[in-house]
Amino acid sequence: MTTKTVWDSFKAESENVVEKVKELVREGNVRRVIVKHEGRVVAEFPLTAGVVGVVLAPVLAAIGVLVALMKDCTVEVERTRQQEPKEPKTPVGVGDRP
Repeated sequence: MTTKTVWDSFKAESENVVEKVKELVREGNVRRVIVKHEGRVVAEFPLTAGVVGVVLAPVLAAIGVLVALMKDCTVEVERTRQQEPKEPKTPVGVGDRP
């Protein structure tokens, strides 16, 4: 299997952003959270696969504060997905002969 990096981006709304990030982190495949304001990166939080509870709380609090202070923020989440390798296709006629 190979890993594929996928970016999810959403407009930050103060109450919803923390819940949305929590939901994404619970899925277990979030690698990084980036907060942008007017196209510039304001904060970047790297997350590891084992981030839970006490370690995650300060990150969520910081994201909540940034979004509350700055209007029109965008939150980008880098995620990884496992991808099954594609089986090579056998051309027609190859291997048909005895």
